[in-house]
Amino acid sequence: MGIDSATLIEELAAAIASGELKPGDRLPPQRQFAYQRGIAASTASRIYAGLLRRGLVCGEVGRGTFVAAQPPAAISMNSEQRESRIDLEFNFPIAAGQAALMSGCLAAFQRADVLDAALRPMTTSRLENAQRVTAKFMGTDQWTPQPGSFLFTGSGRQSLASAIATLVPVGGRLGVEAVTYPLIKTISARHGVIPVPIAMDAEGIRPDAVDKAHRDGALSALYVQPVLHNPLGCSMSGARREDLLRLAEKLGIVVIEDRVYGFLADDPPLAARAPDHCIVVDSMSKRIAPGLALGFICAPSALRDRIAITMRASAWNVAGLALEIGMRLMSDGTAREIALRKRADAQLRQGIVAARLGSSAFQADGRSYHAWLHLPERWRSEAFVAAAARVSVAVTPSSAFTITPGHAPNAVRLALGLPSHEELETALTRLRHLLDGGPDSTDVTE
Repeated sequence: MGIDSATLIEELAAAIASGELKPGDRLPPQRQFAYQRGIAASTASRIYAGLLRRGLVCGEVGRGTFVAAQPPAAISMNSEQRESRIDLEFNFPIAAGQAALMSGCLAAFQRADVLDAALRPMTTSRLENAQRVTAKFMGTDQWTPQPGSFLFTGSGRQSLASAIATLVPVGGRLGVEAVTYPLIKTISARHGVIPVPIAMDAEGIRPDAVDKAHRDGALSALYVQPVLHNPLGCSMSGARREDLLRLAEKLGIVVIEDRVYGFLADDPPLAARAPDHCIVVDSMSKRIAPGLALGFICAPSALRDRIAITMRASAWNVAGLALEIGMRLMSDGTAREIALRKRADAQLRQGIVAARLGSSAFQADGRSYHAWLHLPERWRSEAFVAAAARVSVAVTPSSAFTITPGHAPNAVRLALGLPSHEELETALTRLRHLLDGGPDSTDVTE
């Protein structure tokens, strides 16, 4: 009797757990594996698919299947290595001096009457005032949103989930960039939505690929990041925006635009051109700080009530205190000043990346807080993540951002916002040594 696929999956999982198979090790091609084990090619395919689902391996386009890096949490919390770890994995930038700016703005909350009002239940008048403040703050010379179009949630993630759950039915298809914000996969799974990966180029999602995907099976909505795309750093040109919006209007598809990094650029939202076909999602987590739990949705009037019902049913409404803090920061210019400081800081950090990585094949927008590092042939994405962890630098493999398992480019994302400038220089120097030395090099110095 032959060995079944479940047994072989557990055998390979044990080899990975024991270190017999190390991060970055390449598994044999499926047909070769099937021949070695005396099993059918279809069985080998199920085994590799099972390992992908468990996150034990990842695929790289045209290169094969590789053992995935183990999560950084496996490192001891008490070790010296953990204490000196430089985080280029998570991106929550804090501008120099912003706490002092905010403390001045929020000093009024020391007054009992102000704090009491902020903690009371939400009223229609408070929400209407928040809408007016937000519309004025978000508006630009190219975009004048209506106050009544704004809804408030507890985070950008809740805003995305509200929009997706409203527009896409269970079993429905959501068009997304082939390489995109990782939590789109989680949000889609929780709401029974099928994320459909759509081909991209240097400007982001391709309108012709959107058209093809819609012909293959109707898309209920389209999720895009047209400005400072995470993780690729690209932004759409004016011509690309026009092409995409014309197509969306023709097909009757609502576009969900994620603008959490939009404060770093002057590019207008897609809604400035097509307000009746676009939902804008934003939050205060990147603009100010992750501790400020406030998300925004700017929706067409035809969709606003439907989204509001979804929010109420899921208890995704914003807390009164967070809303009041956000309104004060936006009203007195504090939020705008912090955004300006972060713009300058992001550009400085991109300069550090260019100086330290030199001719490495990284792509990034000079306004962005992240960079996409293409790895040389001798490296694999997961092996590079593991090697970086050994020199106390945390980066994210490309597989975290791909919708389709096994189709990850050979790259990693560098999030630049958390470490100090000095720590960032140190981390990039360590990565530069890894790139120069290859997988077999263990001599990393600063």
